[in-house]
Amino acid sequence: MGKEIEETTRIQDRNQNRSSHGADLLALAAAAVLAGVFLNFHGTTRHVALTLGITVAFAAIGRLARGVNTSGALAGAAIAFILAGRDARAFVVLLAVFVLTLAATRLGRSRKQQLHLAESESGRSASQVMANLSLAGLLLALPDFHASYLLALAALAEVAADTASSEIGSAFPGKTVLITTGKDVTPGTDGGVSLSGTLAAAIASMTVAGVAGILGVASAPQTAVIAGAGVFGMLADSVLGAAFERRGYLNNDLVNFLGTAAAVALAALFSN
Repeated sequence: MGKEIEETTRIQDRNQNRSSHGADLLALAAAAVLAGVFLNFHGTTRHVALTLGITVAFAAIGRLARGVNTSGALAGAAIAFILAGRDARAFVVLLAVFVLTLAATRLGRSRKQQLHLAESESGRSASQVMANLSLAGLLLALPDFHASYLLALAALAEVAADTASSEIGSAFPGKTVLITTGKDVTPGTDGGVSLSGTLAAAIASMTVAGVAGILGVASAPQTAVIAGAGVFGMLADSVLGAAFERRGYLNNDLVNFLGTAAAVALAALFSN
C-alpha cells in the first residue's frame, strides 16, 4: 500500500510539473506576442540600446534576487521592454512594483515556510509573471488611446496590492476570514482576508500610485483612482479565490489575471 501511494504521488507530481511547464511555454509565447505587438505599432524606440540595456538589467536583477526563475525573467523582460520603450517613467513604476512584491515575499519567510505558504525558492515563473503583468504590457503595447496609461498603472497597483495582501497576511496572520462568508479560515486560504493583509494591500497600492504621481505619469486625481483600483482588484481577486479557486474551477494564475482586469475595469469607469 505504501509503495502504491508513493507511486501515485510521483505520478501526480510529474503531471503537475508537465502542466506547469506547458503553462510557462504558453506564457512565454504570449510575452513574445506582446513584444511583437509593441514593435508593430511603435517600431524601435529612439533609444533602443538603452531600452534593451534596461530590459536585460531588470531581468538579470530579478533572476539574481530570485524574484523570478529563468522563464519568469524572460517574461518579465518582455514587459519591461514594452514599458521602458513607451516611457522610462512607466518602467520605474514597474520597478517599484517589483521591489514592493519582492520585499513582501521575503518578509516573514521562515514562518511562511513552516505554514507551507512560501513562494518557490527559485522565484515566480513565466505563467505567474504574465498572469500579473500581461494586461499592463498589452495596454501600453497597443496604440495610444484615452487613459491607456491610467489603466496600465491601475493594473500594476493591483499586482502590488494583491501580493502584499497575501504575503503580509501570511507573515503576520491575525484573524483571517473568508471574504464571501466571514467565517474563520487559516491564513493562506484562497479568499481569506485579514486586517494586516488588507492594510498592506492599501499601502502597496498607494505607494505605486504615489510613485506614478511623483514621476508625473499620473495626475493627482488619477493617483487616487489608481490606488483605489488596486485595492478593488485585490478584493475581487479574493472573492474569485473564495468562490472559484477553492473549488478548483479556476487556478491561481487565472484568478490573478482577473484581479488585474477588475482593477482596469474600475479605473476605466473613472477615466472620463
